[in-house]
Amino acid sequence: MAQTQIGIQLYTLRDYTKTPEDIAKTLAKVKEIGYDAVQLSALGPIENSELVKLLRKNELAVAATHTSWDRLTGEIEAVIEEHKELGCKHVAIGSMPMRPGNYEDIYHFARIAEQVGQALVEAGLTFSYHNHSFEFAHFDGGTGLDVIADITNPKYLCFEIDTYWVQHGGGDPAEWIRKFKNRIHVIHFKDMVIADGKQAMCEVGEGNLNWPEIIEACKEADVEWYLVEQDTCAGDPFESIATSLKNMHKMGLQ
Repeated sequence: MAQTQIGIQLYTLRDYTKTPEDIAKTLAKVKEIGYDAVQLSALGPIENSELVKLLRKNELAVAATHTSWDRLTGEIEAVIEEHKELGCKHVAIGSMPMRPGNYEDIYHFARIAEQVGQALVEAGLTFSYHNHSFEFAHFDGGTGLDVIADITNPKYLCFEIDTYWVQHGGGDPAEWIRKFKNRIHVIHFKDMVIADGKQAMCEVGEGNLNWPEIIEACKEADVEWYLVEQDTCAGDPFESIATSLKNMHKMGLQ
């Protein structure tokens, strides 16, 4: 593993990763800012072999990916081979392919996700589900996230907890991290602030989340990667990710 636990989720920089040329410039800038690892997500068309060359050129490890549901259910062997070429063992899905209207919707998704996870695990990879806040709606007495967790084998489906979206859904990020102890390889660090009377995303350490407690919970859960993600930035996204990295270093993370 790289000599770091911090990475950047490239979805944050999606406006700058639309072409191979954009991707090359963005990876170089990410490295210049001080990141040594990335999560691949929302990239424009690029050959996997070319992407590998760019990552190696910039000495960037691939902590994880977000891979589409269509590819996971229709091109699983190609996904596996690409991850092996990238040297990346953590595969995640950014959301379920639909907003669930009832328990059966979540149950159906979770069962297929478990099958996907089994194929990935048997190939030496891991599979995680990334939450938003809609999974915190209650179905049959528990949240949607509880349903997914309860009916799937922890060996085959893990969780990529997003701190902002847990808070947005009315949950306590640290509590949910502890709840999924030994089932989290990768976590998304994203802060929340109130702007114009509304909840908004902001740089890690610049908002109101309880980072000392969150980090302690991550250590207890043996989280491997702490990935900065900010879906929307008030200013320049590159400045935002630089601020988050600086603040995380101040928090004692490397």
